[in-house]
Amino acid sequence: MLVAVIPAHNEEAGIGAAIRGLRQQTTPPDHIVVVADNCSDDTVGVAASLDVDVWPTEGNTAKKAGALNQVLARMLRELHDADLVLVQDADSALDGGFIATALRELASPRIGAVGGVFRGSAGGGFVGHLQRNEYARYGRDVRRLEGKCLVVTGTAAVMRVAVLREISRARMQGALPSGDGHGGVYDTSVLTEDNELTFAIKHLGYEVLSPAGCTLVTEVMPNWSALWRQRLRWKRGAVENCVQYGLTRVTWPYWGRQLVTMAGCLVTYLYLATIIFAAVAGQWGLQPFWLCVTAIFVVERVVTVRDRGWRYMLPAALMYELLLDVFLQLVHTKAYLDALTRRQRAW
Repeated sequence: MLVAVIPAHNEEAGIGAAIRGLRQQTTPPDHIVVVADNCSDDTVGVAASLDVDVWPTEGNTAKKAGALNQVLARMLRELHDADLVLVQDADSALDGGFIATALRELASPRIGAVGGVFRGSAGGGFVGHLQRNEYARYGRDVRRLEGKCLVVTGTAAVMRVAVLREISRARMQGALPSGDGHGGVYDTSVLTEDNELTFAIKHLGYEVLSPAGCTLVTEVMPNWSALWRQRLRWKRGAVENCVQYGLTRVTWPYWGRQLVTMAGCLVTYLYLATIIFAAVAGQWGLQPFWLCVTAIFVVERVVTVRDRGWRYMLPAALMYELLLDVFLQLVHTKAYLDALTRRQRAW
């Protein structure tokens, strides 16, 4: 049996597409549950009209992780170890072969979870366009690595019930962090529950995958302000997950990525400072080193967005996406400073 679980907080606009995506699977789920978490809109009514089970949360103050812990605590009492649970965001819609591909991969006992490769939805203007390019590059990277991924993305993931039970037991026994102290599958104390869950799965000895066939579309942030909040939460959450687990056989590549990101921030600021200095001093002569850096950057921008076609490859050569890169470097710098100073966190 495969049960699809959709945590939803005020998602009346997108919940229908999420449910239809599940029903249009070549291998549809046996059961669909919408977890209505503190909704003040008509999420419950829309979901109920589409003939799925709706389970409202009770007194949940721990966001998505808390909502999922409530429903999974109930489900894990009834399901068998060989059963599967698909957890999917309400603002996402799966492509038709997602579940069938995930089932094939999960036939291997070494795979603890199968996640998705996502595209950006329409809308969001220029900011949305930049995110769609970014997601296209992410999908390309995952395919080149044959499904190997750093994080089982929260947009959609399929896991065996036996693995979920093992995670819960490990949290109860203190072998894994536990935000609520009650052995919930998800750690409610973190900003990025999908990243932390990936760490938990890997520390139990399993691998995670995002196969090329597990594709979906997910919502993009509609403006710079929303994107800033989203990425600041993602980045700070990732940093704090590394600190939470320490330096282990699992986390050392993640620590390495943090160091690379820090170096990237410094290089970006140095690059911009050089341009500003040249403009102020009137020294616009060609600098071979920075010319090479720029050429490499242009080629990378063009080649890595190939999935979106020539319409998007050619404009990428204009380097307008440098705006997003600088924006993200500022987000990363802010996240590092906030984590270092233990600034109050916000979802």
